[in-house]
Amino acid sequence: MTLEDTTGDTTGDTTGDKTAPDDYLERRALRRGSAGWLLLTGLGVAYVVSGDFSGWNIGLSKGGFGGLAVATVLMGAMYACLVFALAELSAILPTAGGGYGFARRALGTWGGFLTGTAILIEYILAPAAISIFIGDYVESLGLFGLESGWPVYLACFVIFIGIHLYGVGEALRFSLIVTAIAVAALVIFALGALSDFHVDGLNDIPVDGGAFGSNSWLPYGLLGIWAAFPFGMWFFLGVEGVPLAAEEAKDPVRSMPKALAISMGILVLLALMTFFASTGARGSAAIQEAGNPLVVALQGDGEPTTLSRFVNYAGLAGLVASFFSLIYAGSRQLFALSRAGYLPRFLSLTSRRKSPYLGLLIPGAIGFALAAGTGNGARMLNIAVFGATISYALMALSHIVLRRREPELHRPYRTPGGVVTSSVAFVLALSALVATFLVDKDAAFIALGVYVIALAYFAFYSRHHLVAKAPEEEFAALAAAEAELERD
Repeated sequence: MTLEDTTGDTTGDTTGDKTAPDDYLERRALRRGSAGWLLLTGLGVAYVVSGDFSGWNIGLSKGGFGGLAVATVLMGAMYACLVFALAELSAILPTAGGGYGFARRALGTWGGFLTGTAILIEYILAPAAISIFIGDYVESLGLFGLESGWPVYLACFVIFIGIHLYGVGEALRFSLIVTAIAVAALVIFALGALSDFHVDGLNDIPVDGGAFGSNSWLPYGLLGIWAAFPFGMWFFLGVEGVPLAAEEAKDPVRSMPKALAISMGILVLLALMTFFASTGARGSAAIQEAGNPLVVALQGDGEPTTLSRFVNYAGLAGLVASFFSLIYAGSRQLFALSRAGYLPRFLSLTSRRKSPYLGLLIPGAIGFALAAGTGNGARMLNIAVFGATISYALMALSHIVLRRREPELHRPYRTPGGVVTSSVAFVLALSALVATFLVDKDAAFIALGVYVIALAYFAFYSRHHLVAKAPEEEFAALAAAEAELERD
C-alpha cells in the first residue's frame, strides 16, 4: 500500500483527491528557516499584547476585582496547560497547519476542519476589530488630524499586509520591534501606577446584594467569575498561534516549545503588572468601562501627564503589534487548509518571495469590509473569542487522543503532566465557550452561523477533494497505513 492509495483519513469517511499536479507543493512553499526562537517568542507576545492595553477591564463590570482575578487565574491556567500540550504537538508535526494539523491526525478530517475553521474565525475577525481600535486611538491622539473611519482601516490593512507580502523574516522582525516598544511601555506604566497604589481601590465597585455569593470582592456574586472568563482570556488570547509559524522556523522541534514557554511566562508577568497597577492606582470602578484603562489609571479625569501621553502612544504600538501578527496567523491557517484542499486550493499559492499572497489579501479584504461596514469592534472580538474557545477544546482533545491512541509516537518534547494537563485545558476551554453566551449571545450565534455555512461546504464538496500529498494529510495517511499493517 502506498500513501497515494490511502485517503489519509483515520475515520474512512472521505476519498483522497489524486488530481494535484506534480509541482503542486512547489507552488505552495513557504520560506523555511526564517524565524528562530527569539522571533517566535516575539510573535507569541505580539499576538496578545494589545489585550493588556484595553478590553480586559470590562471584566470588572462583569465580576468585579475578585471575579476578574479568579477568572484570569483560571484562564491563565487554561492557556498554560494548552501551551504545554501544543508544544508537544508542534514538535511532532511542525507544519503551517498548527491546530488543524494536530486535530487532523487525532480526530480525522472532520476534527481537522472544525478546528481549522474555528481558528480562522478568530484570526480573521480579531484583526478587523483591532483596526477599528487603531482608528479610535489615532483619532483620540489627534494624529495628522485623522478621524476613525474606513481610510484609517484601509491604511492599516494595506501597509501591514504589504510588509507581510515582502517577506516573513522582515515581517517578524518588524513585529518584534513594535512588540518590544509595547512591552517596555507596560513596564514603565506599572512602575508609575504602582507609586500611587491603594488597596482600598481594588474592591470599590458597589455590591449587587441580589447576586448569590456577592461581597465587596465579588460584587456580582459567584456567577460573575464565570461571566468574566472571556475578559480574563484577553491577557493571553492568541499565544496559541505560535505553532502556525512552524514551517518557517529554524529547528522547529526545539525552538517551538521554547518560544511557547517563554511567551507564556512573559504574558503572565505582564498580566499581573497591568491588572494590579491599573486597579490599585485609580480603583476598579473608575476603569471598568474605560476604553483606555491604563491612561485613566494614570490621570483619571485630570490633565494628561507626560507618562499618560507616552502610554497612550504605546497603546497604539501594542494594537499595531497584535494586528500585524494576527494577520500573519490567519494567513498561515488559511494557507494550510487550502493547500490540503479543505478550502479552495488557489488560496495557498505563494509568491516568488514565498508569501501566501492570496491568503493575506483575501482575509484582509474581508476584514476591511467588516470593519468599514459594521464599525463594531467589540462584537467582532466576541465572535473571535467564541471561535478561539472551540479551537482550544479541540486542540486539547487532540493531545489526549494521540496520547491514548498512539503512545509510542516519537515525541521530541513531552507535555509535563501528560493528559492531565491537556484535560485541564479541555474542561476550562469548554467552560469559557459557555461563558461567551453570558457575555454576548448574538456574537455566539453569528459565529455558529458561519460554522454551519463552512461545514456545509466541507460536507458536500471539499472533503471529497482533499490533497493526499499535503504534509498534514500525508502525516495522517501514514498513521492509517501503519494501523492497517498492524491489523493485517
